[in-house]
Amino acid sequence: MNRIPIRLAAGALAATLVGSMAVSQPIPEIVVLGTRTVKTHLEKDALTPTPLYKTLSLSYSLSIADLDLKTSDGAAALEKRVNDAAIAVCAEIGRQYPESGPDDATCAKLAAKKAMVKARALIAAAQSKPAQ
Repeated sequence: MNRIPIRLAAGALAATLVGSMAVSQPIPEIVVLGTRTVKTHLEKDALTPTPLYKTLSLSYSLSIADLDLKTSDGAAALEKRVNDAAIAVCAEIGRQYPESGPDDATCAKLAAKKAMVKARALIAAAQSKPAQ
């Protein structure tokens, strides 16, 4: 009868160790940052309005833990997620600040281009790892 509690304790210890190892590994993610500018005027007097520019930024984080980046399908899915997030983030800024620039399409193109730098690095790292 002493063997059952010892086995149970050993099993609980093993589960804790394995669980803590899984938690300690960072979950891969990519941040897609959309940036637009709004021009306003600061009126010192009626003859000389001073232009002010505010930069607006919004970011979405994409988890890629469910993708197998070693495959071309996984890499294509990541690229689609990045592009979709870039479109969404820029459209949201445009919805809240319609007078901001650049337009949604240009903003999304720039945001996706920046985010794809990290995405391509993660894809290259995953594809260069030997199969386990």
